[in-house]
Amino acid sequence: MKNVKACPEAKSKDMNFKLWLLAFSFVLLAFIVLGCNESLQRTIGFPNNVRIDDLKAEAIQIVRDGLADDDPRIRPKAIEVVADTRQIVLMPKVQRLLKDEYEEVRFLAALAVGDLQYSLAKNEIMELLKDEDGNVRIAAAYAAARLGSAESFDILRKAIASNDQTIRANAALLLGKSGDQSVLKFLYWALRRNDSDDKVRFQAAEAIAMLGDERLYPKLWTMLISVYADDRVTGIRAMGALGTAQAKDSLIIMLDDDVLEVRLAAAEHLGKLGDRSGELEVLKVFRKNLARGLDKKDAERVKVRTALAIGEIGTASLTKFLPQMLRSESKLVRIAAAKAVLSVYNGKQIR
Repeated sequence: MKNVKACPEAKSKDMNFKLWLLAFSFVLLAFIVLGCNESLQRTIGFPNNVRIDDLKAEAIQIVRDGLADDDPRIRPKAIEVVADTRQIVLMPKVQRLLKDEYEEVRFLAALAVGDLQYSLAKNEIMELLKDEDGNVRIAAAYAAARLGSAESFDILRKAIASNDQTIRANAALLLGKSGDQSVLKFLYWALRRNDSDDKVRFQAAEAIAMLGDERLYPKLWTMLISVYADDRVTGIRAMGALGTAQAKDSLIIMLDDDVLEVRLAAAEHLGKLGDRSGELEVLKVFRKNLARGLDKKDAERVKVRTALAIGEIGTASLTKFLPQMLRSESKLVRIAAAKAVLSVYNGKQIR
């Protein structure tokens, strides 16, 4: 049987079909991509008329403004957001704050350099090792150690024995952040010393929890049942740092606390552990307008806690409130909302 050659007309039709199929595939791909973007928008829960990139830009601008704010209460909060959400783009501004007139600002700026291992600020960090303030010096030692100066870590080990209670507490924090299990003996020493005040003992406990030592659980539980709400919040933070199943169960119990700020703190730290059990407690702030009737300062604290919890839980039912919180009259609320937006946008909390 002879081979039959395809006629030119058949070839032309076949080619046209292939071109049509290719074009259709591109169109279908475009719809899929657009659909995914729209789905992401709905998942995060921002209103349909709000672009995520615009919200992120607004959040970054709020933090940038906070770093330059005249109020010394605002600059530290902005620095913490930069470090916690790893906004390297803002680190040059944080670097300039290593020379700020306020010790707390220099302390947190040095901490951010260490946390993000921002080597471009190494020269300034080495200068801060000679700072007149002891707390700033140990923050610089932490940063220098993170940047490769291993001998600087000895400064922290010695600082835990300082007679200055603030330096001792901050040294405990920095040792906990180091991730070095060998420092547990120093932290337990500070925890058990009769001359350590409450802030030292609480910070040492949290630092031990950060290093994952489960032996500390009974001590943390005593913090959760304290009559003082601030102590319970500290205990919640420490339980969140410990992060065990038992610690998580304890945080769930704290969702029934009598104090709203304590419940919100529990919701926030459960969110950090990937547990959304506190979502309803946060929603109640909006549905029942729980900040109504509080004085201005208390209402501000509740709104800050609410924003932080939203950033950690990250569900659509909660994130839809972030745009309005970014425009709060309170700078502290705006910065907390900016942190939430950046946490959600960075992909840590999208659920």
